[in-house]
Amino acid sequence: MYAEFSTVALWGYGLAAVVHALFALYLLGGWRSGLAARMLLFAVVASLLWAAGTALFVWAPGAAPARLGGLLEVLRVACWYAFLLVLLRSPGTPPLRWMLVACAAVVGAMLAAVLLPAGGKFLLGSFLAAAVLGLMLVEQLFRALPGESRWGFKPLCLGLAAGWMFELYFFADGFLFARLDGDVWAVRGLVHAMVVPLVAMSAARNPVWTSRIAVSREVVFHSTALVVAGAYLLVIAAAGYYVRYLGGDWGRALQVALLFAGLLLLGLFIGSGASRARLRVLLDKHLFPYRYDYRNEWLRFTQALSSADDALDLGQSVIKALSDLVESPGGGLWLRTPDGRYVQHARLNTPPCPAAEPAEGALCAFLAAREWVVNLEEFRMRRSHYGSLELPDWLLRLDSAWLVIPLKSGGRLVGFVVLNAPRAPFEIDWEVLDLLKTAQRQAASYLARMQVTEALIEARKFDAFNRMSAFVVHDLKNLVAQLSLMLKNAERHRDNPEFQRDMLETVAHVETRMRALMAQLQEKSPIEAPRQLDLMAVAERIAFARRGARPAPVVESAAEAAAGLPVSAHAERLERVLGHLVQNALDATPEAGNVRLTVRDCGDGFVAFEVEDSGCGMPAEFIRERLARPFQTTKEGGMGLGVYEASQYIRELGGSLRYHSEEGRGTRAEVRLPRCVRPADADPAERAAAPASAAEPLRA
Repeated sequence: MYAEFSTVALWGYGLAAVVHALFALYLLGGWRSGLAARMLLFAVVASLLWAAGTALFVWAPGAAPARLGGLLEVLRVACWYAFLLVLLRSPGTPPLRWMLVACAAVVGAMLAAVLLPAGGKFLLGSFLAAAVLGLMLVEQLFRALPGESRWGFKPLCLGLAAGWMFELYFFADGFLFARLDGDVWAVRGLVHAMVVPLVAMSAARNPVWTSRIAVSREVVFHSTALVVAGAYLLVIAAAGYYVRYLGGDWGRALQVALLFAGLLLLGLFIGSGASRARLRVLLDKHLFPYRYDYRNEWLRFTQALSSADDALDLGQSVIKALSDLVESPGGGLWLRTPDGRYVQHARLNTPPCPAAEPAEGALCAFLAAREWVVNLEEFRMRRSHYGSLELPDWLLRLDSAWLVIPLKSGGRLVGFVVLNAPRAPFEIDWEVLDLLKTAQRQAASYLARMQVTEALIEARKFDAFNRMSAFVVHDLKNLVAQLSLMLKNAERHRDNPEFQRDMLETVAHVETRMRALMAQLQEKSPIEAPRQLDLMAVAERIAFARRGARPAPVVESAAEAAAGLPVSAHAERLERVLGHLVQNALDATPEAGNVRLTVRDCGDGFVAFEVEDSGCGMPAEFIRERLARPFQTTKEGGMGLGVYEASQYIRELGGSLRYHSEEGRGTRAEVRLPRCVRPADADPAERAAAPASAAEPLRA
């Protein structure tokens, strides 16, 4: 029956025996009662005995081992027939009587051919008939299965059909030429060993009739990719051999070039994220009941969030973790700012987006209330599915935008993520939406803790700043004492009365301000209640105090400003805050430039104070991410607290501070404050504080 013996045959049948033995141990380890489970175990054990008996025959040829190998093969075929017949006995299948008769006849013929001394073509014909009947049983099983059950039996049918087809080819060739092909027989054991993983996969998908065997998605993905790559290399090798065989003198050179091109294309395929994504989607759709291996996905997601700051910050890590779930290349993260807007905080593989979304807008209200993942493709095609939702124009204009994922933690909308279109077509179904909903809550909790941590760090910085203030107060005491002594000496020894008088007034003013500052730092000064102020008068005082600067600030005002634009604020604090904005403009502007102060009525219940300069300007990224944060500055020796204090105080008054700047072309700072509800004239002392002779020339 066996034509040739070789080392390949010994290793092949030995490997088949080992693989079947391991499979049998798995089946025993997760044993479940049931006729199908028992028949599968019997078939695997029979295949184990057949592979071991054939390996023994290869190692020690002889008549007795050959007869034993033939009997074990008959047993193997009978057990697999019995397993298929048990599966075909399920409700809704055709009668099995003719199948039982056919199986009994074929097994009987095989047994007779092995036991009779004169085998010949009768032996080969019986084994050929066994292969044909095996294919028929597999085909009947696949046809009899309902559509929803075929998924679990596809690997089994594929593996058994492949094994029986190999047997058909092997014995058909032997029947035609009256001898078996030794090379094909040598790899027969290896072929049957390769069928076992497919049977095991079906066993894992049908725990009702077999043991609990878990097939990892990663194993399936990488093994499938390996099989595809191996098949591709075999095709390239065959083509190279054909070119070499027919290419004459150029055959070997063409073969080498073809093999190199094939390896290069294979490397491009392996390195392509889009190709891997398509393969993963294909496997998830057709090989598994669920698209995700939740254990691995959750471990990977948690690892991505916990490993922030290695190469990506936390915001980028959140984007990457969410995008990997849906094969997206990246996107942007919008987080809520203290002034109630959502601005882009981080981005990954996407251009920056300066758009800001208000918290009271339709998008944020929808995300906070519904916690839905907004599919922009679905929104454009089936708008009614999202009710009355109106998406902002900036989001609809993003060509690459695909999914909008809300980030909620503790019932609060922390932010949202806009993911780009996937590398390969990706279907969004209930399973994907549930996974994204669970993942976004985890990501939102990380981001919420990040914001709390940043606030705590800022609070600690302020605490350190307050501790430092105690030393500043001590130094101020020494300075005040020195100034007091200087004043006494100057009063006693002034030579030029007018000059000395002016000097003494200036020094006295500095002394008074320093004592007031010291009292404020020591929290001994009473808290001043806000009162009605004329914003135009405040602007004129700020410009008058800086009249000696280069360039000198110029006050411009609309016609309605002459009648007074009242606001409610603390006089000294408002002047200090607005004066800081003016001083920043002066510091950023060369002497040949200009700084303009404008006061106007906005007409919507607000009054505007604008500071516009022709200085160096600021980059948009600095304005968006750093300008209003404490301890962030571009000036050497600056502490980075001025703009932060200004924005905090203006927000306390119910107003807002916005910057409009362009590098190399200047900056415009716009302060909007609520106009007083009750019309009243400004305090006459406000205008009296600025000398008319000095204030009038400042107006443009």
